[in-house]
Amino acid sequence: MTYLIICIVAFLASILTFFSGFGLGTILLPVFAFFFPIEVAIALTGVVHFFNNMFKLTLVGKNAKKKVLLLFGIPAVIAAFLGAFLLVNLTDIPTLTSYILFNKTFEITLVNVVIGLLLIVFAIIELTPFFNRLKFEKKHLPFGGILSGFFGGLSGHQGALRSAFLINAGLTKEAFIGTAVVISSFIDITRLSVYSTRVLDVGLMENYPLVLSATLSAMAGAFIGNRLLKKITLDLIHKIVAVLLILISILIGLGII
Repeated sequence: MTYLIICIVAFLASILTFFSGFGLGTILLPVFAFFFPIEVAIALTGVVHFFNNMFKLTLVGKNAKKKVLLLFGIPAVIAAFLGAFLLVNLTDIPTLTSYILFNKTFEITLVNVVIGLLLIVFAIIELTPFFNRLKFEKKHLPFGGILSGFFGGLSGHQGALRSAFLINAGLTKEAFIGTAVVISSFIDITRLSVYSTRVLDVGLMENYPLVLSATLSAMAGAFIGNRLLKKITLDLIHKIVAVLLILISILIGLGII
């Protein structure tokens, strides 16, 4: 049942990214969190995200702009290492508190609280028109790389920040997509290399068939979604997804998920 649920969600989430504007990792992470500890869920989501990026890389990677890759990508990789290192160490902090609800004990950990809050913050950013209108100049690209890389390493949230800084980098549509995919791939490689020291050894090896199935489902969804919609965003679905993410984030923070 776990396989079926995750594969269906990966497939639908990949299609939904073309409707809602959210990235695959943002939607898929809460689903993995239903079945795994939050740090393992982040790592497994990162693996699916990475292989999905590799698929995209073969299609659009050649259009990436080298100068932007250097200005944005190098700081992003360094910051991604720091964010992933922080996540790994957050898992060592003991349970903050616990409580009983409906005769079941739930534990609140620092890593759950941090990731839950980040999910809420990024969902609110997606809901707020002010943040969607924010645009940055080329001189801010290194700073954007630091922000995108750090949060990409910590929780997997990198797409919204990356887009805000790259949108005014003077890139064509093709170069924008290609550059974003290459940078995202760099961040994924960096964070997964850090996760592998602690988190992946208790999550990936035991669940690689599940990860492979979810990855193939996501690729199929991306292919179909791209054919159907060509990156059209439907505002209502965008808002519904954001509200659902906020509700799930609260449950993660409370230790219920």
